[in-house]
Amino acid sequence: MNIDMIRAADARLEGHVRRTPLLSSPFLDEIAGRRVWIKPECLQHTGSFKFRGGWSAVSAMDPDVRAKGVLAFSSGNHAQGVALAAARHGVPAVIIMPSDAPQMKIANTRALGAEVVLYDRATEDRDAISARVLSERPLTLIKPFDEPFVIAGQGTCGLEIARQAAAEGIAEADVIVCCGGGGFASGIALALEADAPGLRVRSAEPEGFDDMARSLASGIIERNDRMSGSLCDAILTPQPGDLTFPILARLAGPGVAVSEDEALHAVALAFSRLKLVAEPGGAVALAAALFHAGEIEGDDVIVTISGGNVDADVFQMALERFGG
Repeated sequence: MNIDMIRAADARLEGHVRRTPLLSSPFLDEIAGRRVWIKPECLQHTGSFKFRGGWSAVSAMDPDVRAKGVLAFSSGNHAQGVALAAARHGVPAVIIMPSDAPQMKIANTRALGAEVVLYDRATEDRDAISARVLSERPLTLIKPFDEPFVIAGQGTCGLEIARQAAAEGIAEADVIVCCGGGGFASGIALALEADAPGLRVRSAEPEGFDDMARSLASGIIERNDRMSGSLCDAILTPQPGDLTFPILARLAGPGVAVSEDEALHAVALAFSRLKLVAEPGGAVALAAALFHAGEIEGDDVIVTISGGNVDADVFQMALERFGG
């Protein structure tokens, strides 16, 4: 993985990706005690940053290989990103999804033309299921985070952050990134290393599923004890990636873990103060900036809202519980 791959992905994404803005709110600044800048990837195609990696990977494939179709496994956001990228390239997509994924994500993935295979993430092994599908059909697997072209696509968000921070006069800041396996965070970290070395990536995760934070602290890859039981479904992964962890171990600061209530509170605040719809997993970075200010350095903090594909009942619960 290197910056040249990210710049090449950025060129392939031109004309296909949404260049999301950098937003701010004085109300959020007051809560955080510093200036908070929000990169709303919930406004991206398919409602999350995952379209970047999906398009990057599908567009980089040899046309003859791509024509045979692609396979992905995902709780929903990578699924939708790959499904849309495949549809726009006119190739089939099969997506393996946990049966407890938000119904909106399952429905949207099907609506984008993908064939969805459901499994029980508590009792079934998605790797075994994907291996069986690959043995039966000539598909190419696009991993959700431990895949160079996916990381390169996610890194294009970092190129945008670097340009936008420079335009706002931000030379030094923590950049808090919602983190599952680390594809988004590692791609952004590589982009910032090249184009904005004063900006430092920090991972944000839900409590109880903070494998990246624990891995960064110990220096070795740590696993989560469980794989379900959080509203932050979008960022629940068994452990950091073999490709992503070394990048973040070299470039990232300490990780931050937030409670589920803090994530829901951030969902409510994103809506009331910015009129953005965020899913809980996509709001953990904002929650870290707002409610863990003592763990952050500097006068500015940049956060990603990585996704907005939230079921109506969860969104309503956040608004009723915290009201913004």
